[in-house]
Amino acid sequence: MEKTAEQIELERLRARLTRKFHKACADYSLLADGDRVLIGLSGGKDSLALVELLGRRAQIYKPRFEVMALHVRVKERDYRTDLSYLEAFCKEAGVELIVRDTMIDAQNPSPALPTRESARLRENPCFLCSWYRRKALFNAAQELGCNKIAFGHHRDDVIETLLMNMIFQGAFATMPPMLQMDKMPLRIIRPLCLIDEAELVRYAAMSEYEKQEKLCPFEHMSARDSVKGLLAQIKALNPEAPDNIYAAMSNVKTEYLPR
Repeated sequence: MEKTAEQIELERLRARLTRKFHKACADYSLLADGDRVLIGLSGGKDSLALVELLGRRAQIYKPRFEVMALHVRVKERDYRTDLSYLEAFCKEAGVELIVRDTMIDAQNPSPALPTRESARLRENPCFLCSWYRRKALFNAAQELGCNKIAFGHHRDDVIETLLMNMIFQGAFATMPPMLQMDKMPLRIIRPLCLIDEAELVRYAAMSEYEKQEKLCPFEHMSARDSVKGLLAQIKALNPEAPDNIYAAMSNVKTEYLPR
């Protein structure tokens, strides 16, 4: 049976994403024999694509690694993903799904944080939610014997973080493809770091990824959303700007300052 134009386009797009995924893994040495990788699965298009790509990659003989996904539900945040869909999606990708619930303590986010950082957490609902989700993710990774955590950050995320750090922190810094955690035996990896968000948006639509049932109420109220608009203006000024910015980051201090 002859393939449709849409099927051919989907196959080409999948091949392009796979090439960029493999290039990132090779260029930044993201995967190694014996790794146990835990994917932070939010349920959005980026983390779903990461489950698909890492699940497929784990079936290749070298390097041999294990992969599983963790979905963290924050009780105080009014957004929701269809858990049955995530379970079916992960099963299809050959990836075990683990679900954890967590609660936010806005009055005492973390005794380990300096007073100023704790105050910033209380004032920023996005930062506060992210803090508790990551805390649950890091704890689960160590309980499960994982040595790496994979996030679905794409190239636009990397560039936006650079702009945010420059604008709000006065630092020329961004999130690196791989980061060794200081206080725990874990590495963060970002295998989608060479893939543009527009490609993931198109792939998710063509692959008919199911969208989250209810989005975060602060979805379009964050500083990142404003910087995303700024990046869109920069792209309009020069379509090659993202390539140039990413290339300029080759010697950037690899520090992630979340907002």
